[in-house]
Parts: sequence; structure tokens; C-alpha cells
Amino acid sequence: MFMRIDKLQAALPEPKRPDPNAAAALQELLGGKYGEMSTLGNYMFQSFNFRSKSKLRPFYSLVASITAEELGHVELVSNGVAMLANGPGDQTEDVDISKAPFEEMQDIRLASSFLANGGGAMPMNANGASWNMDFVTTTGNVIIDLLHNFHLECGARIHKLRVYETMTEPTGREVCGYLLVRGSVHAHAYALALKKITGVEVEKMLPTPNINLSKIPECQKYLDEGSHRRLYRFSPDDYKEMKGIWGNGEMALPGDPPGELEVVDGHPEGGKISDMAGNYGAFAPDYAPEEMFEVATKLYKKSR
Repeated sequence: MFMRIDKLQAALPEPKRPDPNAAAALQELLGGKYGEMSTLGNYMFQSFNFRSKSKLRPFYSLVASITAEELGHVELVSNGVAMLANGPGDQTEDVDISKAPFEEMQDIRLASSFLANGGGAMPMNANGASWNMDFVTTTGNVIIDLLHNFHLECGARIHKLRVYETMTEPTGREVCGYLLVRGSVHAHAYALALKKITGVEVEKMLPTPNINLSKIPECQKYLDEGSHRRLYRFSPDDYKEMKGIWGNGEMALPGDPPGELEVVDGHPEGGKISDMAGNYGAFAPDYAPEEMFEVATKLYKKSR
């Protein structure tokens, strides 16, 4: 089972203006071939289908823990997409809908993301093509699955860098910076798992691609705090066995700040989820939201 925390894995800066085209670019990190829906789908179903869990516990624990993190990555990217599409929000209640207040939406890259989804995120790529199960590999063979996961994380790193290089918006760049660091961790983890099984020093292939994270400003605070050396269990008591893979004297990759790899109990500190304002002209949350707000306030008070 999964436990949900009402926070994002990383704090995202609020956008200063709506930028639906940047949101469309960020969609690639959600529903693209190497996006977070793909990493989540691969690791989640591999963990569900994993055979001999008790005998291969360190490897199962590794895939299971990263699965939980990927759920949070889907959440993080989705929030980034919605924040960029929404911007700081227009609180004007008296919107004249007869004057086409959203005329500019005709020209954005993913018009349907506004017309059908109100500017929210969906499991699709930057061109609006739906994410699908063809991006999931679960063979039942531990080595093949781990090798596929290593490839997937390496591909995701170049994926994230390319999206990062398309935008200047702080919200989208923060998403990319955080995920570049965490993607490096996952690639390293799968490389070490393969080394434990095969004896091949796969980690010597890293970084692949050769991205120097020290040159990306949004990565710096995560490197400084040691995020590149940490794997989280996302559980009060389970999945401790992965310390046999991520730990035991294994060190950070050359080029990253030095230090020993560590498994951290629980989850990252994270940051608050943006309380995005409703948009009256788009009937979101509804034509008369003040009535719903009043009901919600009463329910909240009853819950205290």
C-alpha cells in the first residue's frame, strides 16, 4: 500500500504570469517516452510482478522504494504544469465571457489542455499524445529489468536537460533541476544493483549523458544538501534491505560533491503545494464558487 503526504517533494516558486506554452513543454516530462509516467509505470509493475521477493529482497526493496518516489515525481511535474498554465491567477469575478477573455488560448501549443482540462496536467507528452503502456517493460528477469531501468534513467536525464534548455520560467526550471539530481541518483542506484549481481562496474558509465550538474543553477541547493547521495525508503519500517546496494561504503559519483551514499528513513522534507486560484472566466471551480467556498469552510470547521 502507499502513504500520501500533502506536500511536494520539492518547493516550486510561484510563476509570475501564466505561460501555457511552457506548461506544454513541461508535459514532456510527465507523459513523454522518458517521462515520470514511464518511470513510475516501469518500477511499479516490476515491483508488483517481482518474483522471489524474500530471496532477492535488496533488489526488490530498491525498485519498490524508487516506485514510491516516482509517484511523487508525477505529482511534482503535474503541479508544475498546472502552475505554469494558471499563473498567479486572475481574481476578477466580473469576467465578461462575451468578449472572449481566453482568445489567446487558440494559439497555444496544447489548446486542448485548456479547452478540456482547464489548464491542468494530463498523462500526455508535449504534443498531446497520450502516455501508454507500451512504455512499460517488466520481463520478470531481474538483470534485464534493472538494465532497462538504467537505460530509462539515463534517457530521462537528457530528456530533462532538453526541456530545461527550452524555458526560462523559474517554476519549470526548478522542476527540471530537482529531477536532474534525483534522476542521477536512480541511474546510479540501478548501476550499483547491476554491479552487485554481475560484477560489472556499470557505474563507471555514469554520468550518461555527460551532464555536469554543477553548471545548472537550479541543481545547486540539492547537491549542497546531499540529495545526490540519498535514497528514501518512503516507509516507516520497510525496504531497509536496499542499504546493501545503496551504502556499504559506496561513494557519490566523481564530479558530484563527495560523500558516502546513504538510505534515509521516511521521505524528503519537501515543500508546500501551491494553492492555485480558481479562474472565474473559465468556470473553474464553478460559475458561483463563493457558494462552494462557504460550504467547504463549514466542513473544514466541523473537521477540527
